[in-house]
Amino acid sequence: MIRATLLGLSLLLVAQSPFGGLGDKPAKKPPSVAYLFPEQATVIAGKPTALELHFKVANGLHVNSHDPRGEGLIPTTLRLSDGDGVRLAKVAFPPGADFAFPGDSKARLSVYTGEFVVHAEVVASKGDHLLQGTLRYQACSGNLCLPPHEIPVAIDVIAK
Repeated sequence: MIRATLLGLSLLLVAQSPFGGLGDKPAKKPPSVAYLFPEQATVIAGKPTALELHFKVANGLHVNSHDPRGEGLIPTTLRLSDGDGVRLAKVAFPPGADFAFPGDSKARLSVYTGEFVVHAEVVASKGDHLLQGTLRYQACSGNLCLPPHEIPVAIDVIAK
């Protein structure tokens, strides 16, 4: 009787949990890195135009910079596809910040934490264009690295 009551109570708690009940899909974890903005940019047709692409690394995590220190470390990269009427002229990543593991002050990594901005330059012909791409990164905490991951980046480019 006590066992049945405990089982019933456990099932009730699971069903009322904000993480979902039995048979529900598990709650989706937020991405380690999120693309913030811009979603749209207005540029002068035919002229190179600078865009600032804003990203945010989740609290408690870091990602290797575009130029990590050390062999085998996965750099953060941005790949934007040249679309019909819009092309990427150049990309510049910010410098990374120094990161040292607790207890090992000699080994320093170059990482991004919090918000970081990637500078891109695009050239577009007159009209509306969709510039799409991906940011590839590997997120880590102080003691664990997740598998490399990609997130989509999409910008509606309006060239006048």
